[in-house]
Order: sequence, then C-alpha cells, then structure tokens
Amino acid sequence: MSTHIAAKEGEIASRVLLPGDPLRAKFIAENFLENVKCYSTVRNMFGFTGTYKGKEVSVQGTGMGTPSQSIYVNELIQFYGAKRLIRTGTCGSTDPNLRIKDMAIIQAAATDSGMNHNRFGVHGLIYPPVADFNLLRDAVDAAARLGYPAKVTTCYSADQFYDERGEEKEKLLLKYGVSCVEMECSELFTLGARFGVQTLGILTVSDMIFEKEYASAFEREQTFTKMMEVALEAI
Repeated sequence: MSTHIAAKEGEIASRVLLPGDPLRAKFIAENFLENVKCYSTVRNMFGFTGTYKGKEVSVQGTGMGTPSQSIYVNELIQFYGAKRLIRTGTCGSTDPNLRIKDMAIIQAAATDSGMNHNRFGVHGLIYPPVADFNLLRDAVDAAARLGYPAKVTTCYSADQFYDERGEEKEKLLLKYGVSCVEMECSELFTLGARFGVQTLGILTVSDMIFEKEYASAFEREQTFTKMMEVALEAI
C-alpha cells in the first residue's frame, strides 16, 4: 500500500491510463471498462481497475502539474508494478493546424520544469524526456485502425499555467516544432526512463492558445473519447 493511492496488492493492473482529471478517470472506467472496481478514493484522486477486451487495465487520476503526477506515477511503478502507462489528457495548441478536439500523440516533451532542473541542472545537464517507441508505435497503429486522425508531435510541459512569459516561450518553441502545451508528459517520460517502463502521452486539444478558443469543462471531461479508445487499444 502506498501513501497516496492506498490500493491493496494486486488491485492495480500493469497497464495504466493516467488522466489528470479524476472525473475523467471515472468516466473512462464507467464507459469503457468491464468488471470495474474502484481501488482508491484518497484525496478524491480516483483509481479504477477493470477489463478492456479481456485485458486488465487501471485508470488513475493524477492531478495537474509535474509534482502531482510524479507522486502517482512513482507509486504506481514502485509499489504496484505498473509497466505501460499512458497519459490521457488535454493540451493547448499553438499550431493553427492542430485544432480543438484534434488528437496529439506525444513523442517527446520540452519543459521548463523545476523537477528535471533539480535532477540534472546541478550537473549542467539538459535531459530530453521522450516517449517509449514501441508504445508510440502501438498508439499510431491503433489510431489508424480506428480511423482517427492523430498528429505525432512534441509538447511543451509547462510548470506554470498562468505564466506572464508563456506566449513568448510558446512562440519560440513552435519554431522548433513544439505544437502544444500541457503540464505532465515530461515527468512521466523521465520516470519511465528512470524505472525502465513504457510511457506515452495521448492528448486532445482543449484550447487554441493564441486564438483564445476553449472547449467547455464538460467537453474536456466526457467528450474527448477518441484518445481514450486509442489509449485502451494501444496499452
């Protein structure tokens, strides 16, 4: 049993979807999994295990930002043996060709996170957080089978949601092919490398950052189902 999840041994699958929103975790479990059991409600960060097409899958909410996600991913890997972990979340797009409700499969994450600065900066290192290739390939193949368009791209995992210099950073990163912004993939990919497990991000665009267009809270929670299907097929 871990501090923040409090599941019993054997209650969490080796395959785990990681929505930031615990209500999205509940939605995925109730609408896509069979034989569902809720294994944790600690801090209302819900976790569920069920089956999808015969394979056991867990869905664990992680909260927003790298520090919160790091807690849950560390515990899932170190205490419960998670081996394949996919973030199923939302992102803001800076690319006019990546619109609201479009799907982005994340291959790597640029970041300004203090998490990796604390790990590597003291040594003068800049670490590149990247997704697992095999899991990435499985997701691309799953999207193609389902007939769902998806863009493989690099994201920017930001530490600050309200950042006075955010637009300046985002415009610079867009020049280098970084087309969307979120807050968790860099830590997930880094922990995947640290512990030798497979990690990936599959995101849905919830807003156009420069155009100031936004999906509603309800849409973010319950209508971004294509990425959920792709993640479940891939994992």
